[in-house]
Amino acid sequence: MKNSLLYKEESFKIRGACFAVYKDKGHGFLESVYQKCLELEACGIPFVAQQRLNLSYRSKRLKSEFIADLICFEKVIVELKAVSSLADAHRAQLHNYLKATDLRLGLLVNFGHHPKIEIERIIK
Repeated sequence: MKNSLLYKEESFKIRGACFAVYKDKGHGFLESVYQKCLELEACGIPFVAQQRLNLSYRSKRLKSEFIADLICFEKVIVELKAVSSLADAHRAQLHNYLKATDLRLGLLVNFGHHPKIEIERIIK
């Protein structure tokens, strides 16, 4: 059986855009700065920023909601961080976003790490 990554081409494009921003800006800025610097449209990446994710319990919609940083290609959630190191709470946040949607892939991107960007793939 051939080993292949889920949404390989889409992930490659998103990662490339993130690497370009980190190469230019490095670490130390707020998440909002990195999000504004990401040139997703120029990279051919369709996206929605600050997408509200509705939550439900037993088919009943809750008033609570999540807000995903980016949803790219209508199938990949991209959660941006600017922290010295990713923590389990960050991973849990992205897992919850995936549970709240029908999406299967999330990319957890940390621009705050030095000396290089951290990107983790999380699959539902």
